[in-house]
Amino acid sequence: MARVAMLGSGTWGFALATLLGSNGHTVTAWARNPILVKQLQTRREHPKLPGNLTDPNVHFVSDIEQALERADIIIESVTSAGIRSVFSSIDTKELPIVVTSKGIEQKTGLLLPEVIADIIGEPRSKRVGCLSGPSHAEEVMRKLPTSVVSSGYDMTFASRIMELFITPTFRVYPNSDIHGVCFGGAMKNIIAIACGISDGLGSGDNAKAALMTRGLHEIRKLCVVKQCRAETLNGLSGMGDLCVTCMSTHSRNYRFGRLIAEGLSPEGARQKVGMAVEGVYSCVSARELGIKYNIPVPITEVTYDIIYSELDPREAMKKLMQRAIKEEHL
Repeated sequence: MARVAMLGSGTWGFALATLLGSNGHTVTAWARNPILVKQLQTRREHPKLPGNLTDPNVHFVSDIEQALERADIIIESVTSAGIRSVFSSIDTKELPIVVTSKGIEQKTGLLLPEVIADIIGEPRSKRVGCLSGPSHAEEVMRKLPTSVVSSGYDMTFASRIMELFITPTFRVYPNSDIHGVCFGGAMKNIIAIACGISDGLGSGDNAKAALMTRGLHEIRKLCVVKQCRAETLNGLSGMGDLCVTCMSTHSRNYRFGRLIAEGLSPEGARQKVGMAVEGVYSCVSARELGIKYNIPVPITEVTYDIIYSELDPREAMKKLMQRAIKEEHL
């Protein structure tokens, strides 16, 4: 059994810590907020996941060094915006690192495993991997059937991640394309915001199906700049994650978009969601990549304009529908 340092105790970190604890691993979970840590220590449930108790093997601390002490492996579950600052502040002690957040770093365009590799000074490090796929914390806590993907720059490590997490209700498929796995997980959040906006406007299922399909096409076009295999996006970490994030009210990105369509400002919508909305951050990064490599990303562009340039959501939908029509290429 492993001794796990879980960095981040949001709902996803809490759910993964609980899953690992139930697998017999000893988990020390770190959170920056001491008030949250106190709640987790005493109530054994996350305030955003009421009624779902964690496993006795999980312990919570507000001292990150305490979490890392005697650990065999680090599981990351902070935010894409915070991952560089967190890992730049610690000594990873050459421990293997599993990334579970989903995003693309702004300005650098790096995927999160690339950010970790950049910090530790080991490009394409064999001790860096990821876990991604269609998985809501609420359903993992309830032990509902879930299938995800593990990956790494080294497939031996991807298999180790699989063995660490797999349970009778949490199925893990190893995949050698770590960039493709992470790119799909990051980009689907942007499309989910657009789908939430569309539903909030009452645009109907036809419109959402078009946004999801053309959104996947947009992701496939852009994925080449990160040396991804396009076929990876047909799997769990691409189409699978896109479906669950665009169609579920558990999705904070979808809810964020819907709240904007209902009249809230982006900041008001973010506060109402009450948790990190990763698509808001990655939207900037994806747009930067599109501009840098001259690849059109129209859904990403209008989503960016709604969030950052006060474009009216109805005008955004009109803008997408009035684009010049070209032959559909898949």
